[in-house]
Amino acid sequence: MPQPLFTRTPAIRSAFFLTTVLLLSGCSLLPSKEKSHDAQAVASISDNPSFTLKVEAPDDVRTLLEKHMELQRFRQQPDLQRRELSRLLGAADRNIRNLIGTLGYFSPTIALEIQDAPDESDERFVVIVRVDPGPPAQISAAQVGFSGPTAQDPEGAAQRARIQAAWPLKPGQRFTQSAWGGAKSQGLRSLQLRRYPTAAIANSQAVIDADTQEAQLDVTYAPGPAYSFGALRIDGGERYDTLGTSRIARLPEGQEYSQQAMLDAQQRLASSGYYDSVFLTLDTSAAQPDSTLVNAPVIAQVREAQLQKWVLGVGVSTDTGPRLSVDHIHNRLPFIGWRAVTKLNINKKNPLLSTNWTDLPDETGWAWFGGAKAEREQSGDFDATSLRLRAGRSRSEDHIDRNYYLQYDAARLQGGEDLPSSSSITANYGWTGRYFDNPTSPSSGYGFAWEVGAGTTLTPAREPFGRVSARWLTLIELGERDDLTRRRSRLALRAAGGAVIAREDVNIPVTQLFLTGGDTTVRGYSYQSIGARTDNGLVTGGRYMASGSVEWQRPITVRGNTSDWESTLFLDAGTVTDNTDALTVRAGVGTGIRWRSPVGPVQADLAYGIQSKSLRLHLRLGFTF
Repeated sequence: MPQPLFTRTPAIRSAFFLTTVLLLSGCSLLPSKEKSHDAQAVASISDNPSFTLKVEAPDDVRTLLEKHMELQRFRQQPDLQRRELSRLLGAADRNIRNLIGTLGYFSPTIALEIQDAPDESDERFVVIVRVDPGPPAQISAAQVGFSGPTAQDPEGAAQRARIQAAWPLKPGQRFTQSAWGGAKSQGLRSLQLRRYPTAAIANSQAVIDADTQEAQLDVTYAPGPAYSFGALRIDGGERYDTLGTSRIARLPEGQEYSQQAMLDAQQRLASSGYYDSVFLTLDTSAAQPDSTLVNAPVIAQVREAQLQKWVLGVGVSTDTGPRLSVDHIHNRLPFIGWRAVTKLNINKKNPLLSTNWTDLPDETGWAWFGGAKAEREQSGDFDATSLRLRAGRSRSEDHIDRNYYLQYDAARLQGGEDLPSSSSITANYGWTGRYFDNPTSPSSGYGFAWEVGAGTTLTPAREPFGRVSARWLTLIELGERDDLTRRRSRLALRAAGGAVIAREDVNIPVTQLFLTGGDTTVRGYSYQSIGARTDNGLVTGGRYMASGSVEWQRPITVRGNTSDWESTLFLDAGTVTDNTDALTVRAGVGTGIRWRSPVGPVQADLAYGIQSKSLRLHLRLGFTF
């Protein structure tokens, strides 16, 4: 049966009543004109500070108080009355003492005063803070200790002794909170850098005697367990052989933990080309609280690079002029799994096509490689067209690279006179040692490299010959270190030499001979313009080469601060000849600037060739040896 209509009307009436109440209450929330004017008045008042704060104190104290006093945040308080301001000044005294205590002042004399502001001022009051900080606290004693199961670890005794000896806060020095915090952090970092990555500060206190203005410092470090490197595990690798790529990292498994060693391993993986990102962490989760020695695995979180990649580039060089480059990278060649980097350089003076293939290292660290290069370049006064094929094995360690290989060379010269084409095959061994403080932007250290080869010419006749070459670079720091950047001036000494040993009438491919001159050898002369002379006086490759350089590098200071720029003065000299009894040395002198960029030094040199009597600009990016 249908329900009567009146039975549903109470619900409708209730809903209507509730809706009306909600609408009316919502209208009360709308801003009225009076309230809007009041809000504008408050905003107008808050735009003008209630009082001006003047601090009369020594510069370091004034700067600190003006920046960090709690009283500053009440300046914008509207309608602040004198009585309220007086109450705030009562609390300001303690705040001021706490602040300047961080600077080492513990017996200050503080005076606070309120004055009426001048009539023309927007503020109503002037608050004057006068502070005589008194003598700063001096350090009377500093104690550095160690606690925990490894506090007496004999293997870490030298490390603990270095931390204690290098403690920067000595008796007699001024105490400040920032220096105290920095000293504690420096000691902690020194522990965490090697052997004790989970070290912590167990206890620290600075006891200040306000009567004598003396500070007694005491810090205790808990080294925690000593760690050694376990196996490297790569997480996120699917496309490439993680066992082979882990060998590229060369993590010193079994040796004690070193943050630098782990960063070096991370950098090797990141620069291998197989990964776009790499992040290494030491897995310390398995260590027990009372552990003294833990062999912890290292986890590499990686994001793999694409299987293939094309790279297009443009550039310019003072040696070869503008260029266009096309690179193709294949990280896993079909069937053999090697990595291939193929490069095409298109420029007027030095067009080049090359490909280099490398295998992943085996258990011993040795890796197979192969390569081919075809190019045309200016060789003295001739244009040389050459082909080079190379295959062998290489091994890279922390500071040393080794390689041995077979090499085929074929070259043809074109120029002012006809010279016969020639080819050869040689067996070679090379060794390079790098002992610089920084691999990309060094300031000290040295490097040495040498290479020896023996073989035979193939065309136009078969004749035996040998070849040896060496190069050396050392950076010697001079003077005192800059307090801010820890940099100082240095001398860069460089030398190189080589010889081809064969009968005088043997026709050696020009790619096995020597030329010098250019950005990295003898500045003031064009690229490979210093060589031996033919019977017609034309420059060509020679059998003997020697070159050297002395360069003074000095940081540039701006308003007393050392910048990322350096100035240089240099002297270069070199010679190439077929006859050691008749040497003609070419020399260049000049000056330049260096910029320490994030990717390595950028250098610009202006050099004068003494024999060529001409100025040349030389530009270069990055450090290589």
